[in-house]
Amino acid sequence: MTHDKPDAIVVEGLTKGFETVAAVAGIAFRVRQGELFGFLGPNGAGKSTTINLLTGLARPDAGSIRLGGIDCTRRARAAQHLIGVVPDESNLYPELSGRDNLSFCGALYGLPKREREARAHELLEAFGLSDAAGRKFGGYSKGMKRRLTIAAGIIHRPQILFLDEPTTGLDVASARQLRQLIAELHRAGTTIFLTTHYIEEAERLCERIAFIVSGQIVRIDSIAQLLEPLQDRQRVRITSSAGLNDVPGGLNTAFPELDFRCPEPGVLQAETEAGVALRVGAIVRWLEEQGIEVLEARRLRPSLEEVFVRVTGIATDAMRQERERAGGDQ
Repeated sequence: MTHDKPDAIVVEGLTKGFETVAAVAGIAFRVRQGELFGFLGPNGAGKSTTINLLTGLARPDAGSIRLGGIDCTRRARAAQHLIGVVPDESNLYPELSGRDNLSFCGALYGLPKREREARAHELLEAFGLSDAAGRKFGGYSKGMKRRLTIAAGIIHRPQILFLDEPTTGLDVASARQLRQLIAELHRAGTTIFLTTHYIEEAERLCERIAFIVSGQIVRIDSIAQLLEPLQDRQRVRITSSAGLNDVPGGLNTAFPELDFRCPEPGVLQAETEAGVALRVGAIVRWLEEQGIEVLEARRLRPSLEEVFVRVTGIATDAMRQERERAGGDQ
C-alpha cells in the first residue's frame, strides 16, 4: 500500500490550450510515491498533452506541477533526473543496435561508460532482448521495440516513469508480456503514471484511475471504490443468433423484478439488486418460446467498463473502435 507515502506527482489547476481547443482544462490530481496511477480516456481526451506537460515537452498556460517535491512549473526540466518517459511512438534510432540505443540513452542521462554498458546488458537480459542486442532497432518487431523503449526510459533508474499508451498496436502476446514488465517495475517501487484507452488494461494494472474526457478529469478513485456501487447488483448477459435488437415486448411484464436493456444488437442484459433471484434459466426459456435462439447466457462480474460508461457517458464500443483503428486486439 502507498497511502502513508509522500506524493511523487502533484498537479494543481493545470491548463493547456491550442488555438480554440482546451486540451487540458484546469485538472488537479496527486500520485503517491510507488503508486501505479492510470489516466483513462478516449483518444483526444488530453492524456498525451498531460504527459507532455508533466515531462517538460510542453509548457502549461496555467497551473502548477511538482515532481518528487521539485517545482517544475516554470523550470520544466528541473526534475528530469527523477523521471523516465516512454512515449506512445518510439523515439529510438532505427539504425543503431538495441545495445547502442541503450548506451546512448545512458550517456544522455550522464551515466559513465562502464555503468551504462553494464546497465544496458542488465536491461537487455531482463527484457528478453539479449539475442537481439546487436541487431538494428529498425528490424525489431513491435513488441520488441516497445520493450526496448521502456528499457531506455528506465536506464537511469528513475523514481517516476511516464508510460503513454504502452501497449497500443501490439498483438495479444506482446501486450501481455509488456503488462507483466510494467507490473514488475511497480512491484520494485517505481512510481508509474500510465495513460491508456484500454479499460481492461487500466483495471488489471492500476491502483487508482482518473477518468479524463475533453480535457477534464471527471472522476478519480481506486479500482475498489469505483466498483463498489456495483457490488450489490447481479447481472447476466444473453447472446442470441438473431432477432434481438430491442428488449422484447412482454419481457418486463414476465420478470418485473429485473431491469432489461440491449447494449448492442443480439445482446440482452438483465440486472437486479442483490437478494433478488436472477432466474437465468427462466429468462432463456421465455426467449426461446418467443422464437429467439439463445447462444449463450453468462453472469457478469462488476467491471470498470460499466463504471466508465456511467461516469463519462462514452459508450465502450467507441473505445473499442479506437483500439481496432490502432491495430491492437487485447
